[in-house]
Amino acid sequence: MEAHMWFSIFLACSTKQTSVQAIEQPTVETVKDHVLYAQLQKKLQEWSLQGKPDTITPDREQVMNDLALWIREKKLENETAELIFVCTHNSRRSHMSQLWAQAAAEYLNLPHVQTYSGGTEATAFNPRSVRALSTHGFIINDTKERVENPIYETKLGNNLPSIRSFSKKFGHKSNPKENFAAVMVCSDADTKCPFVPGADLRVAVPYIDPKLSDGTEQEAATYLAKSEEIGREMVWLMKRVTELLP
Repeated sequence: MEAHMWFSIFLACSTKQTSVQAIEQPTVETVKDHVLYAQLQKKLQEWSLQGKPDTITPDREQVMNDLALWIREKKLENETAELIFVCTHNSRRSHMSQLWAQAAAEYLNLPHVQTYSGGTEATAFNPRSVRALSTHGFIINDTKERVENPIYETKLGNNLPSIRSFSKKFGHKSNPKENFAAVMVCSDADTKCPFVPGADLRVAVPYIDPKLSDGTEQEAATYLAKSEEIGREMVWLMKRVTELLP
């Protein structure tokens, strides 16, 4: 009888300990939730839950769906999906698109996605764009390596590699040369570059240039709104990829 009692107690304690340990073990999803900076994580989660943005028209949806299918195929073929976002000066919209797309891919656990940006000419990563993205949670620091066309170190999270952000032509040595998708994010670049050498896929998803507000009272609000518009669309794009995967 006494032996039976002690055995029952042992089983109860063992079961309780196992249960506690199971609760305390973090899942992969829990770990992922803590990789991105908290403010970025919150925005990405919010936009992901809101579904397709109103800015995505039927025609735009078809183009973005073609891009999502291309990203999906790269995943199924165990290849990196490299995207170069292109606008004229690689100053505003292309940087916003690159950084939001990378953040969205990280949030939605698409590690095979790698994003880049470039222009048809090089100028500088516009400080208004830097401020807008920083306000939304990216950590962007000037490396002080040069005054003209500054090089910034952009971080999405403590455990993620930094991205060197600066203005460059889309054919710059830091960008992929073949088997990439060229995403034209301004009408001017779309018109000037009907063919992008080395691209597997070329699509156009143009955005209105926030530069139109430069020097006005609406400047800061316009850049924040453009950053949010692009961010929401990049989240929808990457979420669409996850929906297409088996």
